[in-house]
Amino acid sequence: MKIITLHTPVDINELYNLLQQKLNPLFHERRQSDIDLAFERKGDAIEIYGPEIYEGFLFSITLNGAELWITRSEHYVDDVNSLTIESILNELFKDVAGDQGTDLVQEG
Repeated sequence: MKIITLHTPVDINELYNLLQQKLNPLFHERRQSDIDLAFERKGDAIEIYGPEIYEGFLFSITLNGAELWITRSEHYVDDVNSLTIESILNELFKDVAGDQGTDLVQEG
């Protein structure tokens, strides 16, 4: 799990909307792929799926106070699509955090 601290408060709905609006276009651009990602809100968590080619979630993002807890599916750790998504997520989280930025608290 990766834990990122956001120094600017974020609402789970705001984060969900941001992912819905930006993740697929950025993913299509970077991977030159027509794979569409799907998103599902589960309480204080957002799950990201690649339903066309993957079983189960690729990422689960949970908002815990000022922290984002990001779990990557163990089945797709070295998958190029998963790595691309993670890179985009890191950029989007920096955007959400604004000028204050983010801190990586833990990765493992």
